[in-house]
Amino acid sequence: PGASASCDASSALRKRWKDTADTVIIGGGCVGVSVAYHLAKGGVKDVVLLEKSELTAGSTWHAAGLTTYYHPGINVKKVHYDSIKLYETLEAETGQAVGFHQPGSVRIASTPARVDEMKYQMTRTHWHVTEQYFIGPEKVHELFPLLNLDKVLAGLYTPGDGHIDPYSLTMAMAAGARMYGAQIYNPAPVTALTPTADGNWDVQTPHGTIRANRIVNATGFWAREVGKMIGFEHPTIPVHHQYVVTATVPEVKALKTELPVIRDLEGSYYLRQERDGLLFGPYEKMEKMVLQDSWVRDGVPPGFGKELFESDLDRIMEHVEMAMDMVPVLKEADIINIVSGPITYTPDLLPMVGPHQGVRNYWTAIGFGYGVIHAGGIGKFLSDWIRTGEPPYDLIECDPNRYSKWADVPFMCAKARESYGFNNVVGYPKEERFAGRPTYRTSGVYELLKDKASMGFHAGWEQPHWFYKPGDDIGYKPSFRRTNWFGPVGRECKLVMEKVGVIDLTPFAKFIVKGTDSHKLLDRLFANTMPKVGLTNISHMLTPTGRVFAEVTITQVAPGEFLLITGSGSEGHDLRWIEAEAADGGYDVDISNVTDDIGVLGIAGPNSRKVLQKLTDEDLSDGGFKFLHCKSIQLAGIPVRAIRISYTGELGWELYIEQKNMAAVYKAMMEAGKDEGIDNFGTYAMSSLRLEKGFRGWGAEMNCDTNPLEAGLDYFIKLNKPADFIGKAALQEIKVKGLKRKLSYITLATDDIDPEGNETIWHNGKVVGNTTSGAYSYSSQQSLAFAYLPLELCSVGQKVEVELLGRKYPAMVIQEPLVLTEPTRTRLQKKAKGKP
Repeated sequence: PGASASCDASSALRKRWKDTADTVIIGGGCVGVSVAYHLAKGGVKDVVLLEKSELTAGSTWHAAGLTTYYHPGINVKKVHYDSIKLYETLEAETGQAVGFHQPGSVRIASTPARVDEMKYQMTRTHWHVTEQYFIGPEKVHELFPLLNLDKVLAGLYTPGDGHIDPYSLTMAMAAGARMYGAQIYNPAPVTALTPTADGNWDVQTPHGTIRANRIVNATGFWAREVGKMIGFEHPTIPVHHQYVVTATVPEVKALKTELPVIRDLEGSYYLRQERDGLLFGPYEKMEKMVLQDSWVRDGVPPGFGKELFESDLDRIMEHVEMAMDMVPVLKEADIINIVSGPITYTPDLLPMVGPHQGVRNYWTAIGFGYGVIHAGGIGKFLSDWIRTGEPPYDLIECDPNRYSKWADVPFMCAKARESYGFNNVVGYPKEERFAGRPTYRTSGVYELLKDKASMGFHAGWEQPHWFYKPGDDIGYKPSFRRTNWFGPVGRECKLVMEKVGVIDLTPFAKFIVKGTDSHKLLDRLFANTMPKVGLTNISHMLTPTGRVFAEVTITQVAPGEFLLITGSGSEGHDLRWIEAEAADGGYDVDISNVTDDIGVLGIAGPNSRKVLQKLTDEDLSDGGFKFLHCKSIQLAGIPVRAIRISYTGELGWELYIEQKNMAAVYKAMMEAGKDEGIDNFGTYAMSSLRLEKGFRGWGAEMNCDTNPLEAGLDYFIKLNKPADFIGKAALQEIKVKGLKRKLSYITLATDDIDPEGNETIWHNGKVVGNTTSGAYSYSSQQSLAFAYLPLELCSVGQKVEVELLGRKYPAMVIQEPLVLTEPTRTRLQKKAKGKP
């Protein structure tokens, strides 16, 4: 029967059916086809793409096709860059026209906050390869002569931007994929996905089954359906996006050169030339825009492919009027077409790209609100990762594992509305968006703290950023300069340095690894040696080429049982990496994610010991409870796992408590600490304190773009340990070759603005590096930052300039840290006392 089924398939598809494949890509929109093209071009044999109806069905065929180098995300810029560079050469490579226009684009600022935002973005662009210019109204008018300049204060001009025909682009990439040996089958809907014991997949279609080493879900607004086949609820939702096309406009026809694409940010629309007319598409406000939430509940209607929704001009009239005001020739233009089609949104507007936690060899490339500009770059990114075993650069903000069960349907709908409606709002540093919050992920002290603090959102959790006191200017007031939290955060830093503070650290991700091979697995995964029972250390997982995949605090709580603590944002990211190594290496281990079950309170400051000692019989003295030791103790009669460690660098403990007991422990500490001046502090103060102490942060000073030697993590990397940890050979090679840049510690002479990270560093009029994180140091009353600089500019005393909001501020490399940690101070005091 197998042979005859394959004959039937061959005749239906007019080509030979393959029973096995290296990679099966599901979905023939621009993203899926790009993945197939890049894998085949990269030399992967047996790449198969399955499309349920025809290529470009779904969101691709009706897209407006905008292409831009611009993106506020540091590494998402690389995706855009790779896409445009591919689109420029695709026609020559495949012989297929792609209809690529590159007239440039201008983002228009018509408020002072927008002007600041553009300067903020320029600060983050100078150390990237993309050309981008901050321009005045005259230059804006020269580029787009049909503009009414009354409200224009400035523009952000990106040459090389433009638009492409999505249908032609997809067909050209498909031609390229076939040229390099990929097979594309359509119509070939996937009916079931079954994992095999050895980590492969059986992909079932009406034509037969394909056994694949891996599958890639690139199915656009069908992503949830495909995810459900294997038990996932992907948080993607279709939004009705409308754009309007006009008939010929005489003033446009008379122009000698094509108009650049404009984005009127206050009007919240894009506008470009379409032949001799204009095309413009608005992003409607939260309350007006339409979600296709019935598809989330009941699935996409089976026949939906190249259909559109009913258009609704009334809904977008407000934007139409703003566009007519900005581009007056629109007033006389006739509308010939209104397109209203589905585009997929995730809760944060970024796609979900990469391997998925919880199953083996299942990858996603879904949730693209801007599939056309992302397609080329994401195809390359995923192909590189699949072929080499590690991401080519850090793109954790697009990690598919950043959401889990807490991202339920009501949350997703609220966030999709917010993201669509907020498409063009000003993007501030430390941005918070409040729709859909809180989720069910609230810590045991959330109810006690929620009205006292400005809350941040971390992987579904609410966590205090800073606390209010009478007389404070309260609430979330974002700014590019120092804002209402600046004074209160200083007060909290002083509290921790002089008295004692308590912080809710529940969002930390927590895993337990135990079993016969637990030590062996962790020795393979981590570059540090494993701590003995009752001890804790900091360790790093590296990629095969020796870059930093994760930073984890590891405690051996019982023989062969390890507690792993990582950042809130890397929970699924790190867990997937650990599980994949365990499965691929056949280790006998049990790995459990206990993040939701365990609450965490940090207590820090010179009085922290006095406070805790009132609540326990355990000896907490330096001799009785050493730094980086862990004990199970009773606090106020409640069992707590205490680790002597503090991310502020001050004397402190982290307390791991069952969620249900967390409030009781918190109240007992607050009561016991009254005489010691106890109070709350938040993550902003912790961040300032960690920077003063020279503590590096994962995702800032180190990530998949950096190696641990340039990040100054040598102390934690044990190249001489017997185990062959992942990345060891690569690091040995890096050590021999030597480094080109190093992480440096710098202070800045600023005014009312502090570095955040990712700002450009200048020396003698040239770009020489970038900051990674920054803050105000309240102890030394100055701004400071970590920064990557070339080796010749790393010596103490070296002067450079850091660009902030369009101005260059003098900065200097200093000896780190600015403030010694408490364990170091104690050690030095003991040493001094020991001298005769």
